[in-house]
Amino acid sequence: MIPLSEMMINLKEDASSDYGDIINRQNKILGNMLGSEIDFLIKGIDNKTRSVAASRKDAMLKKRQIFYLPDANGVSRVCEGRIVQARVLAVAEKTARVEIFGVEYSIPARDLSYDWMGDATDSYHVGDQILVRITHVSVTSVSDITVKADVKSVIGNASAENLKKCKVQGKYIGTVTDIHKGTVFIRLSIGVNAVAHSCYDSRLPGKKDEVSFVVTRIDSERNVAVGLISRIVKQNI
Repeated sequence: MIPLSEMMINLKEDASSDYGDIINRQNKILGNMLGSEIDFLIKGIDNKTRSVAASRKDAMLKKRQIFYLPDANGVSRVCEGRIVQARVLAVAEKTARVEIFGVEYSIPARDLSYDWMGDATDSYHVGDQILVRITHVSVTSVSDITVKADVKSVIGNASAENLKKCKVQGKYIGTVTDIHKGTVFIRLSIGVNAVAHSCYDSRLPGKKDEVSFVVTRIDSERNVAVGLISRIVKQNI
């Protein structure tokens, strides 16, 4: 048994973070963590009830001490630019929360992949172990460490190479990943990001719809294909 107070789920409690009762928010985060792998230190054993009391907080602080604080030579194991392993604790549509050696960080979808991603839960799952590249580390003390990381720089970007497969006036199948202010963002099946500003189908496209996309222009600078949706092949209902 690990008490909520020993789970090290630290949330800001101020006017700018008015997301409801702090305990309810912590419980919601815990619910999202079901199935995740965590470390803990045993604090006590009750042989009568055959139960163990433990602390995730103590384990997290111990790991921080080992991996983030400088050693005798002044070198930290986790530093900017280093590729390390992270545990996926929770996944939402546009973010994946990971633990990197005792420090938690929510990686936004734009940093998970160069490919436009409609729903991060399609590619990442609680309990996964993934490689991330550390992009920022700030250490004030063991209890005050912030870290930022991304996945896309580890897995690389094949968009430029895939874009060569695209031809102007070519027709391709793709999946709608997002819609913003009338612009439709599509991930083509040939591995290319595409943008459509108009749709010739009488129906309005929605997220995760499968569409037929016609290329009108190649934007090599942004590595995207620009064009229009000729029709909606399959709606996501």
